[in-house]
Amino acid sequence: MTLFEKFAAHVDHALDALVANGALPADLDRRNVTLEPPRDTSHGDLATNAAMVLAKPAGTNPRALAESLAAELAKLDVVSGVEVAGPGFLNLRLDPSAWIDELRAIGQSGDNYGRSHIGDGKAVNVEYVSANPTGPMHMGHCRGAVVGDALASLLEYSGFKVIREYYINDAGGQVDTLARSVHLRYCEALGRDIEIPDGLYPGDYLIPVGQRLANEFGNQFLDAPESEWLVLFRKAAVADMMEMIKADLALLGIHHDLFSSEAELHDAGKADAAEAELRARGLIYDGELEKPKGKEIEDWEPVTLPLFRSTQFGDDQDRPIKKSNGSWTYFGADLAYHYQKSRNVDAMVDIWGADHAGTVKRIKAAVNALTEGKVQFDVKLVQMVRLLRGGEPVKMSKRSGSFVTLSEMVEEVGKDVVRFTMLTRKSDAQMDFDFAKVVEASKDNPVFYVQYAHARIQSTLRKAQAEGMGPDVAQLGLLGDEEVSLIREAANFPRIIEAAAKASEPHRIAFYLSDLAAAFHSYWNLGNDQPDKRFILAQNPALTGARLFMAANIGQVIRNGLRLMGVEAANSM
Repeated sequence: MTLFEKFAAHVDHALDALVANGALPADLDRRNVTLEPPRDTSHGDLATNAAMVLAKPAGTNPRALAESLAAELAKLDVVSGVEVAGPGFLNLRLDPSAWIDELRAIGQSGDNYGRSHIGDGKAVNVEYVSANPTGPMHMGHCRGAVVGDALASLLEYSGFKVIREYYINDAGGQVDTLARSVHLRYCEALGRDIEIPDGLYPGDYLIPVGQRLANEFGNQFLDAPESEWLVLFRKAAVADMMEMIKADLALLGIHHDLFSSEAELHDAGKADAAEAELRARGLIYDGELEKPKGKEIEDWEPVTLPLFRSTQFGDDQDRPIKKSNGSWTYFGADLAYHYQKSRNVDAMVDIWGADHAGTVKRIKAAVNALTEGKVQFDVKLVQMVRLLRGGEPVKMSKRSGSFVTLSEMVEEVGKDVVRFTMLTRKSDAQMDFDFAKVVEASKDNPVFYVQYAHARIQSTLRKAQAEGMGPDVAQLGLLGDEEVSLIREAANFPRIIEAAAKASEPHRIAFYLSDLAAAFHSYWNLGNDQPDKRFILAQNPALTGARLFMAANIGQVIRNGLRLMGVEAANSM
């Protein structure tokens, strides 16, 4: 049990005591009671809103309730002071021994410090990347891949059973375009001169696919009509592209548990089943779309289509699930996909590009209808990354074949730099990725600053070992105010992890690690001006042991956070 969990329990017990003596009714809802550090550390170590939340339903004055609660909490040996602030907030000051105990807890928990059970074993499907299988991964896919993978790790660490899924969009017109592009490369491999027309994929990455098909089929399809080779080439091309995509993702340390095919979903009748289910509930009907507003369309004619009643859920019009030719719309296909995967999970999270923002409300409404509200569903939007080189934009275009691939990025700056950088901003905020800045050895570069903190710790531990000294848990009582302040920052880790998991926001880990690294570097710098503040004091091995134990476990917290981000901690720099 972490320090925050212990004191949340103390607050709960204090409230129980007030119930027992008749000061509070027994049936109060305490779910909105919080315990967290005050924004201003001069106000104390912990703050709770218990009196503010419970006073009104209890029919009492919040400040009076706070005074009663303060009296109960003041009985705790580890509480050195309780102050009622404002209309009824409670600020607690803890004895330093409480933070020293938490430092010991970090040492005892090790890799598991920060792990929680808020997921309670519930199954959650995290679907991310899901790029069209038309070429290698590029930086347009990278951010969503990292956000999704870090979120999956975060949820696992928080007690959820996570399924990492990739949805293969292999049923649309883009894969027919891919097949035609590959057929050109097939002809090229057989000795024909080719010219790639506009609208097809010109990238050199398709040359090996064409060569493989030429080796396998010879000139069988060289002059054959498209109807004879389109399906075959489509399947072969998609299979090769998915192998390429998996290899690219592996460079980032990303591996999925499940790959679901849109084409197989339709072949299995899943889309038809979803439509039937929604029709039975009156949420799909056959109707005509309104004429598009804003411009005159001369040949427009009303067409009867199956429509989802998305206006019941805040949309501005009902949306078609099929086109006039009977094929499924993107929305209809998404309905079927979510209907399928919701069958075996308690919750789902999709990581989407921000260009899909307009469809979030309707797909969430449809999933809620399909699952009758039993499956929690969230969509996290990821903004595009603007790729820079020395401050100048780098143009990317999959169709022209001139994009910067993910593999090129990883080769140039490294997996850890790419992953950490992608989590340094909230996913729905735009981001610049500059090759020069992300490898800069500066405190303004959070990747470097966090890694440098860990490397400094490991270097200090190695130096101490060489001098015959090491961490000593028995002497922690020698630590002073500056050390306790640093421990207090490290002790926030479990609270941050829990909040990040509840909000599905893995970027909070990067923010926290930056704060922890800054606190560590600040403490380290004390030793530059005050020799007695250094970690290794040859004349004081007992205090050295205590500080080394603290440093080792600050490093442990940094490693735990980096591991969730999919980043390896640097041992030297």
